Amino acid sequence: MLTVYGDSASGNCLKVRYVADHVAIPYRWIETSVLARQTRTASFLALNPAGQVPFAILADGRPLSQSAAIMLHLAEGSALIPADPYERAQMFQFMFWEQYSHETAIAVRRYHKHLMGKPDAEIDPGLLPRGNAALALMQGHLATHDYFAGGGLSLADIALVAYTRLAHEGGYDLGPFPAVQAWIGRVEAALGLPAA
Repeated sequence: MLTVYGDSASGNCLKVRYVADHVAIPYRWIETSVLARQTRTASFLALNPAGQVPFAILADGRPLSQSAAIMLHLAEGSALIPADPYERAQMFQFMFWEQYSHETAIAVRRYHKHLMGKPDAEIDPGLLPRGNAALALMQGHLATHDYFAGGGLSLADIALVAYTRLAHEGGYDLGPFPAVQAWIGRVEAALGLPAA
């Protein structure tokens, strides 16, 4: 059986859970707290020297890390990966953008504000405008598309929804982004998630 070491407070870890649940792959979840430094223990570092979650051990015993790599492996052959080469490339485009331009603002600000409990004065002031710029880009795309790639739910949507649905915990106001709000509702419904 697949084993996933993950922190339920982490959107990156939840992405893996969402994919496994959606494609009905059974797994054992081992809660591994980043804040409690459980990813820095000798036993965990022996498994994953990078000291990061999510971290998976496949059913055949092979290890795999990085949320996008694990998601892609679990979703292989499913409708979450578009069959058309261009649509699949669009999925990758948004997955890469999520890690480089979206997660680095929205997830980071949420971490400091919600999980670390820091006041706004102690949080990098550049994170709020950068996150809002990412939300504006999403709004622009979703104004004319229901999903990010392939005309239906794909890994791009799962990658992006994990932290976007929790953006309010980082102090982001989704009010100016109605298409993003509607998309969150669609993806939550498709994944069987309660409203955040």
